[in-house]
Formats: sequence, C-alpha cells, structure tokens
Amino acid sequence: MAFTAPVTEHGETSWAIVAQARDIARWRRVVGATVRAWGGDPAAVEVARLGVSELLSNVCKHVPDRRCLLKVRQDGQGVLVEVYDGSPQVPAVLVPGGDAEEGRGLWLLREMTGAMGYTLVPGGKGVWFTVPFTTGADAGGEADPSAEAGADARAGAAAEADPSTGAGTDVAREGR
Repeated sequence: MAFTAPVTEHGETSWAIVAQARDIARWRRVVGATVRAWGGDPAAVEVARLGVSELLSNVCKHVPDRRCLLKVRQDGQGVLVEVYDGSPQVPAVLVPGGDAEEGRGLWLLREMTGAMGYTLVPGGKGVWFTVPFTTGADAGGEADPSAEAGADARAGAAAEADPSTGAGTDVAREGR
C-alpha cells in the first residue's frame, strides 16, 4: 500500500496515494470514519464510502499512472470528496442498459450524491462529489420526502458537463 501520511488542515484531509484495487476497502473505511467523525449520519457515511470506491476503482481501471490525491473536506453542511489523477480524460456518466455488466458506478454515484462533477487541472483532472451530513434517511433507510424533492430539483437543474470549459459541474442526469 503506497501512500503518504494524511495532511489535515482547515477541515480538509488529503492523502497522496497509489490507487490499487486491494487497498480500496481501506480507503472506504478511512473516508467513512472521517465523515462519521465530522457528524455524518450513517447514510451519508455509506454514500461517501461508495463514492470513494467508485472513484478509486476508476483510477485503477482507466488511468495508467495510478498515483492520485484523495481529498475529503468539510463543505458547509456536508462533505466534498475529490480524487485527482494524471489523466485528462473526463468521466462519462451514461444510463446503463438493463443487461449492462458494467458502467453503473458513476451513474449510481451521481444519483445518490448532492452533486458530482470534475475539474481539469494541469496534468490531469479531479473528480468530485458532495454528500450532505444528514441525508434525510431514517433508521429504516427510507428517504425523507423533502430530501427526495431536493434531489428532484437538482436533477432538473443539472447541466451537461462541457469538456471544453475544463469543468463539469453536476454531471447531467440522463433519462430522468
């Protein structure tokens, strides 16, 4: 497992790591513990864990140089998770077909998070998502209708990511 000691300052913790499939479970635990320590409810912790798994898995699958930077930051009433890697290839979020064996990860993540997008940076990109500390799910896992309404409003307001601008804010929700 290759990584540097975490750097923590001003509500942000980051690790320079080499993404490896065998280490993803560890990073799920680390990010989950961080979100929990900052006040995230159990559903927020699980969404953050799922998200970091998806982003690091994509580095393993699509980026030849697996060195990356994992950042977790308090962002108002939630958390911002970012993974920066050395590839300028922007993420493609597609609605998977019913019989698709892969390609659901980013789509599912986008549907579960407060917002998701990417930023092109010199030498690569950062892919990010946000999760509110309180997701609106009760102990039984049922979503609060007001939280669902907020998700629907975000879905209607989402804009298609434009690679020419260098940023994709709230990657578009297709097929909703």
